[in-house]
Amino acid sequence: MNFQQLTTFCTVLSEGSMTAAADKLFLTQPAVSQQIRNLEEEMGVNLLVRGVRQIKPTLQGQLLYDYAKRILHLTQQAEVAIQTISQEITGDLKIGTMNSLGLYLISPIIGLFLKHNSKLNIKLTYGSGEKIISEMRRGEIDVVILPDLKTEYGIEFQDYDKKFLFKDEIWLVGSGKNTSLPSSIQLKDLPNHPIISFTEKYPGFRLMLEKKFSEQKVNPTPTFETDNVGTLKRVIESGLGWGFLPAHSIRKQVRTGRLQMIQCEEVRYAVNVNMYFRRERAQDQVIDVFFRALHQQALNH
Repeated sequence: MNFQQLTTFCTVLSEGSMTAAADKLFLTQPAVSQQIRNLEEEMGVNLLVRGVRQIKPTLQGQLLYDYAKRILHLTQQAEVAIQTISQEITGDLKIGTMNSLGLYLISPIIGLFLKHNSKLNIKLTYGSGEKIISEMRRGEIDVVILPDLKTEYGIEFQDYDKKFLFKDEIWLVGSGKNTSLPSSIQLKDLPNHPIISFTEKYPGFRLMLEKKFSEQKVNPTPTFETDNVGTLKRVIESGLGWGFLPAHSIRKQVRTGRLQMIQCEEVRYAVNVNMYFRRERAQDQVIDVFFRALHQQALNH
């Protein structure tokens, strides 16, 4: 058992398939499958149940997944701690992102930076994509984590460089307890259940969905809508409706069966999530270390 195998194993479960894991890890699907087979042979047990819709862990696989996540998280903590201490990171860092992306990427690592860098001052702002972009225009923010600005908002900033973090998708999900939900639907069937709407859906996806609705003369009215993804997850888990949510915010709930994916082939959407940073700070050590920590967090989620 090695670090790469554990990373691949966790990614397969978090992404739900060998193919998705291969895309995220920049590997081929056969390479991912071989790593999993090697791990199963070494452990002497089956670790995965390879279903038609999604891969799930066996009892032994779930146990290994729990331990592996802790191992990868501790490794990440060690890397960040060593990098930050050895490079004596100081100064100010203003960060902006959406709430769901911040909870997913930044919250788990921010404590490490503050713990090991007493002279580093961090200001973290959550807001809508439009609000964060306005702050970028005014030059008030150093680092931004957002879906691709050109794809989603149709803009680019000459004063900011970018680095790729991960590819996100939008999934239609319902309660894992609701056995009456179909495994797949056509878009015209969306109003068959109450619709729970996330108002912070990526704008590119929102425009695509509105166009699809218009083409099919479907005009669904949300039963409940909010920009708080945590509240939406709880409402959907309770069986009060279904809705489209960013994959990064619900992988854990889908993997554990608290939420279930419903396939809608007419609405398939993926977009890169990037870290943008002011070009004038490109050589700052804090930018490099912060990106590596974010990228590792995305891989380990």
